[in-house]
Amino acid sequence: MIIMMGGPGTGKGTFSRLLHNVCPQYSHIETGALLRAQPDGSPIRLAIAGGNLVSNELVCDLISKTISQTHGDIILDGFPRTLSQAQWLVNNYATKYNIHVIYLNVSDEIMIDRINKRRTEGSTRKDDANLDTVKHRLETFHNITMPAIGWLGSEPDNIKFSDIDSSEQESKNFARILSALQIPTQNA
Repeated sequence: MIIMMGGPGTGKGTFSRLLHNVCPQYSHIETGALLRAQPDGSPIRLAIAGGNLVSNELVCDLISKTISQTHGDIILDGFPRTLSQAQWLVNNYATKYNIHVIYLNVSDEIMIDRINKRRTEGSTRKDDANLDTVKHRLETFHNITMPAIGWLGSEPDNIKFSDIDSSEQESKNFARILSALQIPTQNA
């Protein structure tokens, strides 16, 4: 199981899709898409529209159901987002999968620039819609997700963790990811 983590606009979805193209034997579970696919007005959609995280219980249940319907290796994109979700994931899946966390590490300025670019290029994501929501997402990332990333990077002995500088152009960032996963670049 490859877990893509990082703040908003770091490229979790982009690199997960690229990785799935290189390693088609992996199923790609895009957590954000799963959450955004929930019905309008649902607690999940209302939380997302406000730039907030969905409750641990709702997300873990959705991820558990999705993993149970998936066969083989997995690229998990955008989960876990909290320390309790990270602990739940390790407790429930570290004995079933070899887990490798890829942390896409970039500055807030780059994240904001990428989200602005995504918006100006026609993104219809409600959580990209205005700067206040984006700033709230960054604050949430630092206060809630970074402790999970810190824990995954230092605590569990049964997983691998790679801190990837993904501040450069896409091809260089992807080459770093492939190197961390020990996937030959000629496959890319």
